[in-house]
Amino acid sequence: MSKTKTAEFAETVEFPSFDTSKATDQIRAFAEKGVEQSKEAYAKMKTNAEQAQKTFEATYETAKTVSSDLSLKTIAVLRANAEANFGHLEALVGAKSLSEVVELQTAFLRKRVEMSVEQAKDFQTVATKAAEDVSKPFKSAFEKAFNGFKAA
Repeated sequence: MSKTKTAEFAETVEFPSFDTSKATDQIRAFAEKGVEQSKEAYAKMKTNAEQAQKTFEATYETAKTVSSDLSLKTIAVLRANAEANFGHLEALVGAKSLSEVVELQTAFLRKRVEMSVEQAKDFQTVATKAAEDVSKPFKSAFEKAFNGFKAA
């Protein structure tokens, strides 16, 4: 019997041999690279989590301090207002005529308006400083993260 064309072709074609040791080495290298990348990603995630925790702690401490400052400022304003009101009441009780009462009341209202404006300015200054102090840790963390992202 003669060989068929397919058989003749099959005899002349050479198939490359498959070397399992090379495949194993490539798989091992791939796995080692994956483990290394996972370790790096974990280290970065851990560092970022620690930085976030420090930022939250700093913000919390700042917020505590700032809220205390705002509370003290509010108490000081309330005390000053109460003292001014009681002082005015004592002056009104000691008034001897209606014209003196009107004069005292006019002077008191003028003083109260000036005092309110001054208190509002002081309170605004304290509140602005408080907002800046509370936002400072987040702002610096954001800038650091953004610059790190930019560099990468």
